[in-house]
Amino acid sequence: MFAVFRTGGKQFRAEPGRTLLIPSLDVETGELVTFDDVLLAGTEEEVAVGEPTVEGAKVTAEVLAHDRTKKITVFKRKRRKGYRRKQGHRQDFTVVRVADITV
Repeated sequence: MFAVFRTGGKQFRAEPGRTLLIPSLDVETGELVTFDDVLLAGTEEEVAVGEPTVEGAKVTAEVLAHDRTKKITVFKRKRRKGYRRKQGHRQDFTVVRVADITV
């Protein structure tokens, strides 16, 4: 069984037991979270494609941790003008383990 769901403006492929890094959620570690915005769900034999979502389908996952990605450097400059700006950024994310997929 697998499903494709949407959260945080991105799409993720979920299978039971799989660990995913998703955009940060405001949920405590250890809690269960349910994603109702399932775009596609199916097994090896059949696939249900939503228009735009699959009715009654949901993905349940357990929140394992909250963390931040590696730091990236954003550097802007304009030639011959002396304009330079350096800025760092670290994106927050949540680690979840898919517990169940219901269609």
